Amino acid sequence: MARVEPVPGRPAAVADCGDESALVVADYHAGIEASLRREGLEAPSRADERRERVLSLVVETGAERVVFLGDLGHRIGAPRGAELDELETLVAELPVPVTLVRGNHDGGLADVLDVEVTPAEGVRLGDVGFCHGHTWPSRAVLDAGVVCVGHEHPAVKLSDEVGGGRVERVWLRGPLVADPFVAREVETNGDLSGELVVCPAFNDYSGGTWVNVEGQGFLAPFLPEACPDAQAYLLDGTRLGPYRGL
Repeated sequence: MARVEPVPGRPAAVADCGDESALVVADYHAGIEASLRREGLEAPSRADERRERVLSLVVETGAERVVFLGDLGHRIGAPRGAELDELETLVAELPVPVTLVRGNHDGGLADVLDVEVTPAEGVRLGDVGFCHGHTWPSRAVLDAGVVCVGHEHPAVKLSDEVGGGRVERVWLRGPLVADPFVAREVETNGDLSGELVVCPAFNDYSGGTWVNVEGQGFLAPFLPEACPDAQAYLLDGTRLGPYRGL
């Protein structure tokens, strides 16, 4: 059976892809600080910290590949300046092959980085399917035992009895439902039996979809219909239960 196991306490997972294991990192958003500064926010660069976190995870997990699950970069077009420097340094220092599942922020990366870049419809590695989530996955991805997507930056807003609150990144996991794909006339086998895993954003600066707050709509065109019974899990592995009831 395909396995995708979150790394405890980290917004990353390890996927068993059959012939090799892969570290799965969603929504890295290199160079996001420049965008935040243009919006008037104080955002010191965390480029070195992000890179070291990924490098240490490769060593810690023994992963034989890194799969960036879309939005490795932040600019919609070709990266430049500090973002390009960050990306080139990251790729040069990673000791394993890199697969970039094309996301909506990755338009120009295939031309400037020496990495494998998949179509937006995703890729299947062993029995694990990968798709960023901003578009409809391919049949090969949907037919995998586990389908991993990013794009949402899922988070929950938690409140205590005295009115305090905090926002925490979460994983969403649950049975994959075929209905929205059939309605969209995406070719499927009609009886999908895999699990859908919606990965949290790796970048600490990126915002998120508060999945338990009314009015916070999902970004992926197939969510939440493709996984209505998803359970939410904190990064430390705590199961919060069905996200709809939080």
